Amino acid sequence: MDVEVVVGLLFAAAAAGWVDAVVGGGGLILIPALLMAFPNLPPAAALGTNKLTAITGTTVAAATYARRTKLDRSVALPAALLAVPAAGVGALSASSLPASWFRPVIMALLIAVALFVVFRPQFGSVVEDADSVSRRRRLLAVAFAGCGIGFYDGVFGPGTGTFLIMIFTSMLALEFLQSSALAKVVNVGTNLGALAVFAYQGQVLWLLGAAMAVCNIAGATLGARTALKRGSGFVRVVLLVVVSVLVLKLAFDQFG
Repeated sequence: MDVEVVVGLLFAAAAAGWVDAVVGGGGLILIPALLMAFPNLPPAAALGTNKLTAITGTTVAAATYARRTKLDRSVALPAALLAVPAAGVGALSASSLPASWFRPVIMALLIAVALFVVFRPQFGSVVEDADSVSRRRRLLAVAFAGCGIGFYDGVFGPGTGTFLIMIFTSMLALEFLQSSALAKVVNVGTNLGALAVFAYQGQVLWLLGAAMAVCNIAGATLGARTALKRGSGFVRVVLLVVVSVLVLKLAFDQFG
């Protein structure tokens, strides 16, 4: 590999870690970077290497959030545990479920998310007593995040962090910052489940992934600290930017 390619991938890993730590969506940066660096690389190997890199950054980001913000462990831990097998099943199903089936639906959902956030400026701030959320809603949030989004992350993936944030914000009456903290914990579970399957299938570039993981950790640490310092308003802006880029990327893949 040329030095320029290595440097580019390390920089991409750091940028992906920053984005992932704030709102999710780091795969938007890292997976295309891997496929550009290795034009003949099987997509599954790009996904597997991305999971190896991402799990390190999300773990560090989750730990940073847990130390410095209120983290509802009664939601985070069960959802993360459910996400491990759900993402593993999703990864096993990835080859039999074409990505073209998902793109139109995901684009529509992301556009709806962007419009909702734009026209509801108070969304993402605490608008009701979070402690008053019913047990049923909390269980549904755990199920949707752990099983639904876990499976989605294993089988397809783009926008996982964004969807987790929207689930926790809308169902648990949390600020974007608190939802992002929960999303990071669950994302560790989704990455672990998918990585286990990709590793078993031999679809991970271990040495390259380990090198990128170091940069991903640095980016994730900076991203989590930036989000904690700037607050939910900052997370809201980054969320809208990432959603917009993700919709454009999916539209290009579908129609380009």
